[in-house]
Amino acid sequence: MEDTVNQKDKEKAEEEMIEQAFQELLNDYLASKHRKRVEIITKAFNFANQAHKGIKRRSGEAYIMHPIAVAKIVCDEIGLGSTSICAALLHDVVEDTDYTIEDIENIFGPKIAQIVDGLTKISGGIFGDRASAQAENFKKLLLTMSNDIRVILIKIADRLHNMRTLGSMLPNKQFKIAGETLYIYAPLANRLGLNKIKTELENLSFRYEHPEEYTEIEEKLVATAAERDKVFKEFTAPIREQLDKMGLKYRILARIKSIYSIWNKMQTKHVPFEEIYDLLAVRIIFEPRNIDEELNDCFNIYVSISKIYKPHPDRLRDWVSHPKANGYQALHVTLMGTNGQWIEVQIRSERMNDVAEQGFAAHWKYKEGGGSEDEGELDKWLRTIKEILDDPQPDAIDFLDTIKLNLFASEIFVFTPKGEIKTMPQNSTALDFAFSLHTDIGSHCIGAKVNHKLVPLSHKLQSGDQVEILTSKSQRVQPQWEVFATTARARAKIATILRKEQRTNQKEGEDKLNDFFQKEEVRPDENNVAKLCRLHNMKDREELLTAIGSKKIILGDIDKNAIREKAGTTWKKFLTFPFGSKENKVPLIEQTLPEKISTAKVLKLTEENIQKNYIMADCCHPIPGDDVLGYIDENDKVTIHKRQCPVAARLKSSYGNRILATEWDTHKGLSFLVNIYIKGIDCVGLLNEVTQVISRQLNVNIRKLTIETTDGIFEGNIQLYVHDVDDVKTICNNLKQIQNIKQVTRSEG
Repeated sequence: MEDTVNQKDKEKAEEEMIEQAFQELLNDYLASKHRKRVEIITKAFNFANQAHKGIKRRSGEAYIMHPIAVAKIVCDEIGLGSTSICAALLHDVVEDTDYTIEDIENIFGPKIAQIVDGLTKISGGIFGDRASAQAENFKKLLLTMSNDIRVILIKIADRLHNMRTLGSMLPNKQFKIAGETLYIYAPLANRLGLNKIKTELENLSFRYEHPEEYTEIEEKLVATAAERDKVFKEFTAPIREQLDKMGLKYRILARIKSIYSIWNKMQTKHVPFEEIYDLLAVRIIFEPRNIDEELNDCFNIYVSISKIYKPHPDRLRDWVSHPKANGYQALHVTLMGTNGQWIEVQIRSERMNDVAEQGFAAHWKYKEGGGSEDEGELDKWLRTIKEILDDPQPDAIDFLDTIKLNLFASEIFVFTPKGEIKTMPQNSTALDFAFSLHTDIGSHCIGAKVNHKLVPLSHKLQSGDQVEILTSKSQRVQPQWEVFATTARARAKIATILRKEQRTNQKEGEDKLNDFFQKEEVRPDENNVAKLCRLHNMKDREELLTAIGSKKIILGDIDKNAIREKAGTTWKKFLTFPFGSKENKVPLIEQTLPEKISTAKVLKLTEENIQKNYIMADCCHPIPGDDVLGYIDENDKVTIHKRQCPVAARLKSSYGNRILATEWDTHKGLSFLVNIYIKGIDCVGLLNEVTQVISRQLNVNIRKLTIETTDGIFEGNIQLYVHDVDDVKTICNNLKQIQNIKQVTRSEG
């Protein structure tokens, strides 16, 4: 009886908690500038609550709390309205219950149903046990994006909440989800201008993948906060005085570099935390006198603060006159503070700040009528993706990497001969520009004039270049063009044209080869084809057929003699010459895991099993103490990778159900080879000091040592045997004590 009473109390408390969470969502919505469509939001909540009744999340809380949390992110942090809030509340109903899209459409109308349908299509069990090839999901995700951008915005909100509650998942699931978040969702959020969300996704991913480094940087940030606060106050005091004189309404904020960004910079620049000098940036957010004066106000603020502090001549970034493709607008200027450090100041209006925080959703807030169609750079980007998706890629991972080229690229602005401005990704070449104008212009392009000077197709464009493309009807796409092109659009088009040409050439080559065999009354067997491949130095039949079809090889007397040499007498089955018909392998991701290895458990790496059972990845050379994970390959072998290794990033995103949570248990029993990179000022006896520290003081065995000196600066690589990461830290710290050594880091080799 008591159990029944307790159960009822629990259910009542849960209902109250759900009701309270929904009320908070409604209050947030009512505080926004959107039309007050409370009735339909309440209807969506009641429907979803009923559909998910009794279902719990892994954390033990009622499932409906997840859709409410996603709807709150959609409303508060992305700034969307009732249609998106309803879709967020309903986003798991079709996938997890018996309701269909038709049911949603009948009750809530076609628009909400269309968004829920888009979200259901791209779900595919990403966050469940039914892990599927991430690149394929990503394709679907982009396809739905082009119908309604709100689909991807809600999906990013869904991912953000899942990352916030990742602690209740199994460790190997945490790595998979954190990896794919860093690989796919953070760049997407960045591309859509959701800066705050991008930063949080990166930080959360990093926290789960490298908990110790995360805590270490967090503690150092806390320890140095008082000093930064002092610098901020001193630096901004004269700026506030100047802005007050101008009569502007403004606020000045300190922006601290995110933990993930700090770690990333430490990795790429090989510097310790203490040498990251751009931890602090200053943001000036003002209200323009009127909307027409917004741009002028930005530059007036810039001019007035440049009189106080000296600006860096090469670091003025004008995103006000030329917004980024994701809509971001601001004026960035770097000023020399009184403490001798450069401090970046970002100048934006309140409107620009909303766009920076909420991305494209903020555009709708400021648009007349608040429609969901936003023309401009985003639509161009979506059209490019649609074109790439229309042409099926042979490998989904290649597709993902191609798209990532564009996701991560920042923009340059170039002009046509008539003075029209075009936005291109950074590092774009003249060839990319030609394909961005039209496929025909790209495929017949022979060169370009940049600022009236003739340049080759591989010429990299700079912001402000004026580009004229030169074409010729006789020009055809060349294989080396794939190297010149950097944009996804150009690469996809070139690959398509080359594949089409290859197919045509192979077909013609097949016909010519069959005619040749028939005419010479020779058997068209594999042996004879192999003889021709050897004669012409071709690696396989496909390459031979392409060369014959494109007239690079003209079959003649030499070929006759090569075939008749030791010609076989047995007649083999008449062969046709198929091309590209490679056996369809079952994608690795679809195969089931070997029973003997369970992905739910944490794999212990001990002295006994490392040498027998596991392979240490050559790409990143993990050693005990590194944050690592295991990957089960198609031969059921487990390879150990560092978690931040680029290869591991691809594996986590694409083969998530083959990732194993892994930890070391070696107790300094084994030796591992590591590379230490050193750099400093050359002086007599330096090499002797280095070897003294390593061999005598630390008793470590050196395998290889190379030193190079240029203009008084030396660089060296030391290969040595260690037991674990602690040994590496000790060696690095001791080497840093040597007076003329300025940089010591562990390198990949």
